[in-house]
Amino acid sequence: MRTRSRLLADITPLRESRQYRLLFLGEGFALFGTQITVVAVPLQVYLLTHSSLAVGLVGLAQLGPLLLCSLVGGAIVDAVDRRTLMIWAQLARGLLSAGLALNALTPHPSLWPLYMLTAASAGLSAVDGPARMAVVPVLVRRDQVSAAAALHQILNQVGQVAGPAAAGLIVAKASFSTAYAIDFGTFTIASLLASAMRRLPPGEGATRAGAASIWEGLRFLRGRRALQGNFVVDLNAMVFGMPRALFPALGTGLFGGGPATVGLLYAAPGAGALIGALLAGWVGRVRRQGRAVLIAVAVWGAAITVFGLAAWLPLAMVLLAVAGAADVFSAVFRNTILQLTVPDGLRGRLSAIHIAVVSGGPRLGDAEAGGVAALAGPQFSVVSGGLACLVGVALIAWRIPELDRVAIAPAVVPGPPERDAA
Repeated sequence: MRTRSRLLADITPLRESRQYRLLFLGEGFALFGTQITVVAVPLQVYLLTHSSLAVGLVGLAQLGPLLLCSLVGGAIVDAVDRRTLMIWAQLARGLLSAGLALNALTPHPSLWPLYMLTAASAGLSAVDGPARMAVVPVLVRRDQVSAAAALHQILNQVGQVAGPAAAGLIVAKASFSTAYAIDFGTFTIASLLASAMRRLPPGEGATRAGAASIWEGLRFLRGRRALQGNFVVDLNAMVFGMPRALFPALGTGLFGGGPATVGLLYAAPGAGALIGALLAGWVGRVRRQGRAVLIAVAVWGAAITVFGLAAWLPLAMVLLAVAGAADVFSAVFRNTILQLTVPDGLRGRLSAIHIAVVSGGPRLGDAEAGGVAALAGPQFSVVSGGLACLVGVALIAWRIPELDRVAIAPAVVPGPPERDAA
């Protein structure tokens, strides 16, 4: 029994904090709807254009707003009430999903809204995401930050399994407009749950949003090579080893399926990550988090490389699941390193950089994968990207040895900073 409890994810943050439960539930609804759109948009683009490059450009279109809003949004998160920010960001993202639904209802849907509206939503996610990350250490005990990170990954992966699988079925059985309408509904619910939370003012040491505030966050990062490596290693994995832009081509071509098959390919990494997150009870006892990140990213790259060689759908999905499990462990350790090495007054700005890396990397990866596929085919794109990821991990371990040496022992305190009423 004790061994099982040490292996399974720790739900103490959910049990102890009502405020964290509200945050957790709201994020769950938003993630489910978002993942439906993550599949529906590239699939609709592919069916309109029959081009993997066009699918890859969806991610590239989102990159500019994401990076710009990450810099500005992080400064805003550290300067205003974070609860209010979450409420309005969720409402705005819901309206953009409603715009996608209206476009899909027209007799001849236009291509440009698929690029522009998702780009605007990516920009808003760079404000909403850091706000959610920044409040976690305020809502849970310090020694429970790793557990909360693991719970976040469970939630994220449930969304990445259920959302894509549901998207394939919804598009196949109903329509693209229905998929986008569901996303609108989930963002509305998330906004209502955020409104039920208490006020979450900026932390100690916060400054007014502006150029000086942005520069202060960047200056904190400068010279902290371990934290820099924490970001770079994830960029390496996502830019070179993220094959999702190729799923529409692989699902309808190599594997001979339709929208449901494409949805399964999108869901497979999330399924593996969900299993990994559910069995992440041991992560809080790992002290060499930096080394754990490097190992996890290497496993990701190896699994993606072999996936590119697979021509049998069940094997391909298993390999994507292995990659997803490795990615979730990497995410938990990277998030723990960030949360426990950055002061509260700067956490919004550094979380914004984290969101820019986590969200921007896959979008760059979409463009890279789509471009290589246009030149040499989707399978070559996957294999070459996986191998490039492995080479990158080796180079990062060599050039940024400070990451490998990161070791954090979260302090155990008597109780949470604020007990919530049940």
